[in-house]
Amino acid sequence: MDIDDDFFTNLDRPGRAANNNAFQERLRQAPRDDDDGEIPDAPPFMLEEDEETPLQQLIRHWMNERHSPEILPNEGELLAGLLDHIRSQSETVQLLRTDPSSSEEEHFRIMLVQTEVERVKFIVRSYLRTRLFKIEKFARYIMTNPEVQQRLSESEVEHARRFARLTDQHFYQSVLQSLPDTQQTLDDQPPFVPSMVTEPDKARAVFVLARQDCPPVRLPDGTALEMRKGHISLTPYSVVEQLIARGEVELV
Repeated sequence: MDIDDDFFTNLDRPGRAANNNAFQERLRQAPRDDDDGEIPDAPPFMLEEDEETPLQQLIRHWMNERHSPEILPNEGELLAGLLDHIRSQSETVQLLRTDPSSSEEEHFRIMLVQTEVERVKFIVRSYLRTRLFKIEKFARYIMTNPEVQQRLSESEVEHARRFARLTDQHFYQSVLQSLPDTQQTLDDQPPFVPSMVTEPDKARAVFVLARQDCPPVRLPDGTALEMRKGHISLTPYSVVEQLIARGEVELV
């Protein structure tokens, strides 16, 4: 049995074969310490790129989720595909580790695969933990907003429901039961008082990177902002919310 020679490429783009090992390709393309060549003026995101790979998509959604004030749509299918590929490669690695006939070169490749697998696992765990944090923070808001519930998976909605119920029970038993009946609810909206339900702050400023030329957007002061491909702007989240949903920009 032999390990997948194109693990890194397959992890990025399942089904597409590569001519060389991705790690070796990175080494060949890496600049030497004593290289006197000029540094290119254009940053990496300004260069033309191939079609976005599943791993690159995961990293983009991960960064968007971390920097967005609200919870974004769940990327269950993307996660499932990457996890299935990681699982199959992990099984191959375990078999090779117990194979006494494995060569020194194969052991080195096993180490590289394990490193790449752990890197992807870290991104997946961080992505899921970020979503879990937001679900618990905005649990009552989620349960009163059907539109937001559509962005979550069934298990996430169920977790938000249980968490909101437990929180309500805790507040009632700790404090609310001792108050007058008119003050025992958690959804009162008296005038000139902030809502008791924690909601995402869409007015929060975020840094956005334009992945393509975007149509002009209107800032709160009435001025128009036109973002060209590769430009980074600082704007309120509400201004670029739809651009993020369409994948025209990403948060950084």
